Amino acid sequence: MKTNFKRTFLMVGLACAVTVASAAIGSPKKKGKSMYSNPLMQKSPLPYGAPDFSKIKDSHYLPAIKAGIAEQRAEIKRIVENKQKPTFENTILAYEKSGQLLNRVTNVFFGVTEANKSPEIEAAEKEAIPLLTDFDNEVNFNKKFFDRVKYVYDHQLNSLKGEDKKLLEEMYKGFVRSGALLPKDKMDRMVQINKRLAVLQQDFGNMLPKAAAAATVWVNDVKELAGLSTADIAQCKKDAESRGGKAPYCIVITNTTQQPILASLDNRQLRERVFNASIHRTDGTGEFNTFPFVAEIAKLRAEKAELMGYKNYASYSLDNAMAKNTDNTYAFLKQLIKEYKPKAEAETKAIEEYARKTQGADFKLQPYDRFYYSAKMKKDQYNFSDDEVKPYFNIDSVLVNGVFYAANKVYGLTFKERKDIPTYHPDMKVFEVFDVNGKPLALFYCDYFRRPSKRGGAWMSPFAKQSKMRNQLPVIYNVCNYAKAPEGQPTLVTWDEVTTMFHEFGHALHGMLSNCYYNTLSGTSVARDFVEMPSQFNESFASIPEVFNNYAKHYKTNQPMPAELRDKMLKSVNFQAAYALGENLAATCLDMAWHMLPADKVPTADKAKDFETKALKEIGLLNNQIPPRYSTSYFNHVWGGGYAAGYYSYLWSEVLAVNIADYFAAHGALTRGVGDAFRAKVLSKGNTKDLLDIFSDFTGLKAPDAAGLLKARGL
Repeated sequence: MKTNFKRTFLMVGLACAVTVASAAIGSPKKKGKSMYSNPLMQKSPLPYGAPDFSKIKDSHYLPAIKAGIAEQRAEIKRIVENKQKPTFENTILAYEKSGQLLNRVTNVFFGVTEANKSPEIEAAEKEAIPLLTDFDNEVNFNKKFFDRVKYVYDHQLNSLKGEDKKLLEEMYKGFVRSGALLPKDKMDRMVQINKRLAVLQQDFGNMLPKAAAAATVWVNDVKELAGLSTADIAQCKKDAESRGGKAPYCIVITNTTQQPILASLDNRQLRERVFNASIHRTDGTGEFNTFPFVAEIAKLRAEKAELMGYKNYASYSLDNAMAKNTDNTYAFLKQLIKEYKPKAEAETKAIEEYARKTQGADFKLQPYDRFYYSAKMKKDQYNFSDDEVKPYFNIDSVLVNGVFYAANKVYGLTFKERKDIPTYHPDMKVFEVFDVNGKPLALFYCDYFRRPSKRGGAWMSPFAKQSKMRNQLPVIYNVCNYAKAPEGQPTLVTWDEVTTMFHEFGHALHGMLSNCYYNTLSGTSVARDFVEMPSQFNESFASIPEVFNNYAKHYKTNQPMPAELRDKMLKSVNFQAAYALGENLAATCLDMAWHMLPADKVPTADKAKDFETKALKEIGLLNNQIPPRYSTSYFNHVWGGGYAAGYYSYLWSEVLAVNIADYFAAHGALTRGVGDAFRAKVLSKGNTKDLLDIFSDFTGLKAPDAAGLLKARGL
């Protein structure tokens, strides 16, 4: 079930969830000198209870986690041993109040493991995950505890209202979905599965950054980097120096299949090397082969679903989502595939014909050529290149004059940098967020630059969630992986990175504008196919002229981007849009295919690649030119995180986001009245109401309208 210490990391294009739980250890010891010397043991005295990274050491986390487990175990024991009849107050509310130390510590710990992992942190994580998993099982399968919860559910549900009723529903449902109603033999097997899955998912996630590092493409001669800008070449040199200097230059492999640098590299042989390094980073027989993890995880999940009475894991997972079942999900996906395929074929043909103008009539377009010739086509068609607009996207201006400016116009928020609050890395910035009435609202941290200690991707998560019961204001952070400019130079980002900043801040707003009583229900504690809606919707502000003109200013002259160049760029945003949809659909259908299998049909590790090919072929998405955004062997959303049978949610929630953006456009996109209504009816609600009702309350639509999705994508 969703215990107080479960963690979810939200990423752009993906969300990587880390689920944790723990083991039976001793009772809490008296608070001696060692406890008070560990800053994690008490609530931080800093504003908002922000973690004091100036005092926290890597060695502090594991003892604090163990202490947190012991403390919550004692709290649950008191609930179970209460001789009074179970009530909402003495059981449900008592559990909601429990585990605050463990929650506080794991919020910080898993933030650091994802973004600034040291060898000591990795060792602590390896020990902590089994502890936390065992404790999760201990709570979920505590029969006496569940009997109390069930008694309250059976006797008080209909007399409760609002958040009280929702909290009880979610708590009861969480226990049931974890297997609390199973007979003992199946319950014992579920415990074993949970423990093994926790280790496998952790190991999978830890292997990916190491595999990406090992896949780094080293370059000896700068001439091979022809086509890159001076700044990009400097970045390749900097990356090589920071990774051991095996050659003067290197190209770092990012988390997705296609590598953005392929759009600029003139050297076709180097393009091929980069693409192959990316797509084969984890599917070999060597040190970084993840297929054994994949096969075992898929089989265990399928068995888990069967224990719970479902045909497969996808059915089990979707039963707790807006989509409800696999039939609805596949109907949605197949409609998109039907519309997409002819456009994708036409797009590929056009790019190949374009390339043949210079490369000859027998030229065969390869996947590593696509970005390169597509970029040239776009430059010819729109008479501009990405390098022309990049000088106008200074990351600091995008953040302050774009992301923050839009939040001020729409929600009345203001931001003040706090240099007095310590961070876990010097690159991190902290801002205090103030409401329209001047009252403190939240702390917002941003950590935008890539480094070897950070996993790939982009995400949002809280150091502390909003809760009126806990008198806790939100402490939220965004993490991305942008190349940092050399010292003394401004960091310039691409348009895609601009929209990523707006996207992740949409998640942050969902956390910061939460106005809920209970921690369990607040902020982004919603279904996967709803949680991406606020973030995808927030991307729409990046291109609104008033916002765009306020941040898109040349880093040298501070002059706004000329209107002609701006219009060309924005018109080109959906150029070759079929590719972006296709790589998403392919990844989504791979996720579904794996999780539709019964346990006895899951392929062995040596057959996993063949299964991927077969699954894509059967759904009509086996396309050499448009590979999945994430191939099976490095699909961290699915195997290392919380998006199993849930990656479809990016497309599903994009429909919601388009519907909401249409409402804003019709009623005034930067109008405070509309923003206040969206805040009050959607962003503040967390998981306190039915999610479809939340959507309908704002839009007036009885159901999401998918008709606008392809139009919004230029298809």
